[in-house]
Amino acid sequence: MKTIKNIGLVIFLVGLGIFTALPLLGTFSFSQLDFEQLILDNNIKSELFVSSIEQDVVGKPFSGMQTLSPLVADALDKANSMHRKNKEYKKVIYTKTHDMAAMIGKKAGAGFIAENKGLMWFITFGLGILGALLYILPNVVLLGQKGIKNNGIYLENATNRGWIAWMVFVFLVSFYLILYFRPQYAVNWTYLVDPISMRLSGNMAGHWFVYGFMYCVVMTVMAVRMYVKYRHNMYQMVRTTSVLFFQIIFAFLIPEIMVRLQMPYYDFKNAFPLDYDFFFQWNLRSLINSGGIGLFILVWGTVLTLVIVPVMVYFFGKRWYCSWVCGCGGLAETLGDPYRQHSSKTLLSWRVERWLIHGVLVFAVGMTLMTLYSFFSETGTVLGIKTASVQNTYSLLIGSIFAGVIGTGFYPIFGNRVWCRFGCPLAAYLGFVQRFKSRFRITTNGGQCISCGNCSTYCEQGIDVRAYAQKGENIIRSSCVGCGICSAVCPRGVLKLENGPEKGRINPTEVLLGNDVDLMHLVNDK
Repeated sequence: MKTIKNIGLVIFLVGLGIFTALPLLGTFSFSQLDFEQLILDNNIKSELFVSSIEQDVVGKPFSGMQTLSPLVADALDKANSMHRKNKEYKKVIYTKTHDMAAMIGKKAGAGFIAENKGLMWFITFGLGILGALLYILPNVVLLGQKGIKNNGIYLENATNRGWIAWMVFVFLVSFYLILYFRPQYAVNWTYLVDPISMRLSGNMAGHWFVYGFMYCVVMTVMAVRMYVKYRHNMYQMVRTTSVLFFQIIFAFLIPEIMVRLQMPYYDFKNAFPLDYDFFFQWNLRSLINSGGIGLFILVWGTVLTLVIVPVMVYFFGKRWYCSWVCGCGGLAETLGDPYRQHSSKTLLSWRVERWLIHGVLVFAVGMTLMTLYSFFSETGTVLGIKTASVQNTYSLLIGSIFAGVIGTGFYPIFGNRVWCRFGCPLAAYLGFVQRFKSRFRITTNGGQCISCGNCSTYCEQGIDVRAYAQKGENIIRSSCVGCGICSAVCPRGVLKLENGPEKGRINPTEVLLGNDVDLMHLVNDK
């Protein structure tokens, strides 16, 4: 079995290595016909840009996007600079330089990669999936009888912030940086999934389709790992199946099929303020102009946020969304599971968490109020502040860097719920309801606790679960996402996730602990 795992690891690394090298490979040759179509599709009126591209790009071969992209960016920057100087604003091209390079690169693709999409998919995604499964499945035998096996987790480089973890960190961060800020280098990745995209939406794949497809693939493979590791715990099995279902069906397949049916692209499970651009002007106009389905989406999104979300949290806690439905939580619970022990449990982390996550929520709500005011008053500023600037700032700092680059890229170093714990505004909103008006709690049986510390170690939200268990207190923290791992790793059955009456849900107790320094003060208070 160990031999099979080693073979699987090699196969996986081969597929991952080829996938990683693709951004710097490939041949590109942009034809005049494709350029004319690009001009027509994007309504380009800049003769300066057209002449520069015809002179420096059209009809010339390029090896890799690193040679093509700078020419496109230079042509676009110079053309826009001249048009703004001459106040020819109708000729200004508002497409970002990297997006323009990506569009040209997509049409200019030639050579082996662009012409052998099926084969390239197999030697990247195919080998990656096959190798990962060969590495994971033997654990059914190697792990022995059912039950959590975390032995040696702090002795392995992959899970103790060793060199393997740092390599994973560099890969994830680099992937997200390309995805958000250098999409032209993802062009070769888009060729791999073009056939799949064509079947679903009828369109060629873009870098966001690559991300969506890869997201589903990674979650599915790592869900198999969850099934193997937590096969003794039915709650974990069902929960993993749930997040997998909602990600693949609701977040990936349905929106793509809706595009094919000439409907707006929309994820019906994505609630505001996590879906922070739902009330942006461009989205509101798009939905209003889409007829009945657009109005339905607008009503659904509003009702989901204001009614369904708080009602569900009241009955089931925030776990119904964060651990059973949310795509961010789904990736954290599958891909991020090996790193959950890195979540900081310090008091400083808790203080930073409270200020940061609630600050993001205030930012999101304030930005949305500005957006709605601008939309209905048909103005671009509020109190002298440009609404678009606030939106762009949030999109960059929160939507891209925090949620993407840091939120996922930092899994191997800071744990699997960095975004959910410190930044997600929806988690903050759900947390308010869960803390003060919910039937959900994790009950504890302090008499059975042996202080092994497994619960606190593997709490991805940084909650010191053992402290509650030792005192027999219910855990009702607003940050708790109800993943249930604390209960799953407890060898004594001390912890239990429950939905019960509100009365008695908060049951603080005072017990004499070794760190109570003023014992007389405690006695006098009693």
